[in-house]
Amino acid sequence: MEHIKGIQAALEKEGLDAILFTDPISCRYATGFFFTDGAVLVSREKSWLLTDSRYTEAAGQQVKESEVLAFGIGRPLYGLLKELCAAIPGKLGAEEERMSHAAWGKLESELGRELTPAGKLLTELRAVKDAEEVENMIAAQRIAERALEDVLNILRPGLTEKEVAAELTYRMLRYGGEENSFDPIVVTGAKSSMPHGVPGDVVIRSGDFVTLDFGTKKGGYCSDMTRTVAVGHATEEMEKVYDTVLRAQLAGIAAAKAGVEGCVIDSAARKVIEDAGYGAYFGHSFGHSLGLEIHEAPGAAPTSRVVLPEGLAVSAEPGIYLPGRFGVRIEDVIILRADGCENITKAPKELLVL
Repeated sequence: MEHIKGIQAALEKEGLDAILFTDPISCRYATGFFFTDGAVLVSREKSWLLTDSRYTEAAGQQVKESEVLAFGIGRPLYGLLKELCAAIPGKLGAEEERMSHAAWGKLESELGRELTPAGKLLTELRAVKDAEEVENMIAAQRIAERALEDVLNILRPGLTEKEVAAELTYRMLRYGGEENSFDPIVVTGAKSSMPHGVPGDVVIRSGDFVTLDFGTKKGGYCSDMTRTVAVGHATEEMEKVYDTVLRAQLAGIAAAKAGVEGCVIDSAARKVIEDAGYGAYFGHSFGHSLGLEIHEAPGAAPTSRVVLPEGLAVSAEPGIYLPGRFGVRIEDVIILRADGCENITKAPKELLVL
């Protein structure tokens, strides 16, 4: 999907005459087309997608709101950009946080003009998901849930973390996922106390928790979910920790709506964990926003005083991690609405003992 018109409307609001994107994700958001080399230039009246011969045919077929121009031997990218920018007087914006200092300086030198830091423009636009973006995220989530259902049917003592991670990846691709949203996290036993533990050769045993954090993409948009399951049996303490995390997640989801600060949502969940005596073992935020990337802004963190917009997609993922023993995390994705939120994750989350 293309977002050129929204970007053009934002240019006037930000006092810019044009904006230049060189980051592949930003270019995809603007034009709906993914390519790794080139740029997108958007003025108040027109837009251009600049790429090389590897992408021009496909771009010409898919992109409707931007003129596709090719660069290559004898017609370098910077020369083509300079030619286009020369016809656009006034302020030219660019994304300062998606470009190295050296790249920023080289671009200014090649274009012969000063760039205006304008990364906030696209960050704010991308935060608000339209109906088509949400549909893609839901489609990705359904694929991930189908893969999870398969994997839970085969998960048993004797399998390794890497084997389970491989099964998740294979099944998400088989059911229509484009690629992983991120490298799957599958950790068991004492390793489940590591929020971002890396799957290894550790063997799943009876009495272990297994945490599975994974997602796929559809239309370029990410899904993200975490489920923690017990194998064989769960101790009373394991059940208590699991119940605490679930109640914390539900409290955060109940507090989530457009117009509140991110810290308000985080606080609602964190209080449940603190009241249960596990506050020292919840070290990350309640959630991050996501879309074309698995981590976007803004989020629901203890320090976030940003008022969250309607249409924001944010994860709901509190956890408790007892070092060297076990951990529990439960994660859904919610879309903020004016009167609450829409939970697009449908996988069951009551404690499952396999």
